[in-house]
Amino acid sequence: MTRSLSCCVTWVETTDRMHIIRSIEEMQREANSHRAAGAVIGFVPTMGFLHEGHLDLLRLARRRSDVTVCSIFVNPTQFGEGEDLARYPRDFDRDCRLLEAVGCDIVFAPGVEEMYPEGDTTWVQVEGLTNVLEGAFRPTHFRGVTTVVAKLFHAVRPHLAAFGQKDAQQVAVIRRMTRDLRFGVEIAVAPIRREKDGLAMSSRNTYLDKDERKEALALYRSLQTAQRLFSGGERRPEFIQRVVEEEILRSGAMKLDYTAVVHPDSMQPYEGAIDGPALVAVAARIGSTRLIDNTVLGEE
Repeated sequence: MTRSLSCCVTWVETTDRMHIIRSIEEMQREANSHRAAGAVIGFVPTMGFLHEGHLDLLRLARRRSDVTVCSIFVNPTQFGEGEDLARYPRDFDRDCRLLEAVGCDIVFAPGVEEMYPEGDTTWVQVEGLTNVLEGAFRPTHFRGVTTVVAKLFHAVRPHLAAFGQKDAQQVAVIRRMTRDLRFGVEIAVAPIRREKDGLAMSSRNTYLDKDERKEALALYRSLQTAQRLFSGGERRPEFIQRVVEEEILRSGAMKLDYTAVVHPDSMQPYEGAIDGPALVAVAARIGSTRLIDNTVLGEE
């Protein structure tokens, strides 16, 4: 890996096939150059410590764009007081090797001071969607997510951005923000990538010890139960939600934050029988680790 100075305040690293950009100004120049040449930019925002779920997003972006950009930035503003910012796993060199192997063109890896310069006081917030489920338990989380994604969109200037279905509420929030602020970015969603035993892939899975890892499968089992109930004709959201909750608590090791059966776009509960696609979302803690998962009922 070599470094080349791009201006007096920043530098760009290069490998055989991939650029690593650290500054917003340099990222914008690169993006503007590709856009001027008529290239479609696909973008995957991440906090690093990548797994196959992240790489699926890169593959999706590559199929639908000419230039792929992945950001690696552990965003402090989406972590609440007492959450795991300090111990969030990081391995930048490993991430870069993985990204280069799947054909990523540019890694955008700004520092905190680059994304949030001293005196920065502007926030981007989506109302309504962010007050329920994750937002009810992590009240400042989505404000941090929408603010950093808006900043990243401004820097990367993508035509398309790929997100994962595991963060279903985040997808709904980003779609609303993108629409309301007329970013002109298409939001593409990749299915949840799971381990062989069904556990949804997450960077936080590394926190789990052997016993916790086994108990965490209660989340996946509960969602499978919801799918079986729905396939068997059950349409009462309150009944499905209760069964899901009971399945999770049966393990005895998990502390439930919430279960919900909601409209996938509005995150609002169904009133009466389910008559369209329904998101079953769960969040629970095991030991010091908080995990989320979901499934969509009636998805075509």
